[in-house]
Amino acid sequence: MSTSPATRFDAITEREQGLHRSLSARQLAMIAIGGAIGTGLFLGSGFAIGFAGPAVLVSYLIGAFITLLLMGCLAEMTVAHPTSGSFGAWAEFYISPLAGFLVRYAYWAGVVFALGTEVTAIAIYMGFWFPSVPGWIWICSFAFLLVLVNAFNVRFFGAVEYSFSALKITAIIAFLILGSWIVFSASRHHDPSIGFHNYTAFGGFFPKGIWGMWVAVLVSLFSYFSIEMIAVAAGEAKDPQRAITQAFRATMFRLAIFYLFTLALILAIAPWNVIATGETQSPFVTVMARSHIAGAAGVVNFIILIAALSAMNSQLYITTRMLFSLSRAGFAPRRLGKLTRNGVPIGALLVSTSGIAIAAILNARYHNRSFLLMLAVSMIGPMFTWFMIFVTHLQFRRRHTRDKLAFRMWGYPYTSLLGAALMLAALITTLFTRDFRATLVYGIPFLLILTAAFYIRRAPTVVAELPAIEEPS
Repeated sequence: MSTSPATRFDAITEREQGLHRSLSARQLAMIAIGGAIGTGLFLGSGFAIGFAGPAVLVSYLIGAFITLLLMGCLAEMTVAHPTSGSFGAWAEFYISPLAGFLVRYAYWAGVVFALGTEVTAIAIYMGFWFPSVPGWIWICSFAFLLVLVNAFNVRFFGAVEYSFSALKITAIIAFLILGSWIVFSASRHHDPSIGFHNYTAFGGFFPKGIWGMWVAVLVSLFSYFSIEMIAVAAGEAKDPQRAITQAFRATMFRLAIFYLFTLALILAIAPWNVIATGETQSPFVTVMARSHIAGAAGVVNFIILIAALSAMNSQLYITTRMLFSLSRAGFAPRRLGKLTRNGVPIGALLVSTSGIAIAAILNARYHNRSFLLMLAVSMIGPMFTWFMIFVTHLQFRRRHTRDKLAFRMWGYPYTSLLGAALMLAALITTLFTRDFRATLVYGIPFLLILTAAFYIRRAPTVVAELPAIEEPS
């Protein structure tokens, strides 16, 4: 008689003990939103508009659909196995130790570089007020503050992130109301520069063709990246099953509304070709500057600065937990898995700040061009991870065919297969784009190096701790 996969997974859960379960369902949802509503929307959307024009709305809709498929897979596996190793631990257990090693390290490295995009964006935002101050000064200053926030305990982190995200959501709602008023007011006063006619007035709805729209999907995916961190944070949730179910539903709904509605208003208020050329500032600031409301651009710039800090705070948390999981699995130095009295893996936290240092160097060397470079390099980790989550879910369900799961993903196996196919198509697309070619050019050698490292220094503790998976009898 074989034991269930859930029972045998306890070996992995056991080795990741020590983290404090202090996060509520509301904080869990805010952490996911904090990571997913940040630079991707407030700055990256300007690049996406440049690739696709008004068709960027379709791009973000496709990105939202892929994210919805992913969220279903994540919810099902997280409710069954709430642990900080999350998708890395699942890949290790349901596919192979190599898969778990690659997923965790690729994701960790990708989010470390994504940290770099956030702080690079912060330097751009601060340049709105202080154009003569070098960007690396802001990068180092804000990085120091957020490291302190993450060094206390998870409850303090959760409180700070909840405040950041609440302010961000309030600001987006205010932008939606103000933007709607601007569009409505312009139609009443017959202002020809503002209105939904801007969707087709400058080259049509698809000015860059279907290819441009599909390339913008890459940026939309980057915008939605970090929503998966809710699975990692579940390892420190008070009531994982209830918290995860509530948080997944609330997060997906809010993201779809915020992203699509805000972009729809931005494109109506300012022509897409004006927004696309504003690479030195957020399209939100460009739109507010055109509204001629006194001080509006400065207020919006402050809000998106908070948004970037919020996303950076969440990403620093998530890279720390992923490196902690790697250490406890025997894939990273043992000292990175040690916890402080407050339950914080401080060694993993300090190592995870390396992306900020890289961002500071690139910002000093490439200035505004550093953002797109960091974006391209950082995408391999999350894109590979999302692809592997879909693949892992296929194996997960195959092993749980006879088990009653608390949460089930609808449409299996077709939804998982479709999600994996779309992510694979997005990865291949990066090779055929000038701006994102670095994603696979650097990403493939990186994955090969990781594979070699795994076999050269394979962790014996992992092999010993994990029993072989038995087929259902």
